[in-house]
Amino acid sequence: MIDINVIGGKLSEAEVQYYISEAEEKYPEKNLRAIELEVDGNYVNAKYSFADVPFQRIRRITGYLVGTLDRFNNAKRAEERSRVKHEVM
Repeated sequence: MIDINVIGGKLSEAEVQYYISEAEEKYPEKNLRAIELEVDGNYVNAKYSFADVPFQRIRRITGYLVGTLDRFNNAKRAEERSRVKHEVM
């Protein structure tokens, strides 16, 4: 559900849908959370808020880019446990 806040005037449902469509078209990879539409005469200032995108940490372990070790077999897990870990000074 998108939170819509119209300030300083009134907009029709069609106008609000237009701004939603514009945001979805302009930012297809983002999840639209809220729109603040500030009406100033014939102009509308649109401010978009997007939901946070969860991310997974990726590490390079034993030559592979991985997020977690849950898909490693026993041999790869043993290889990871026995590797030399260096400290940063």
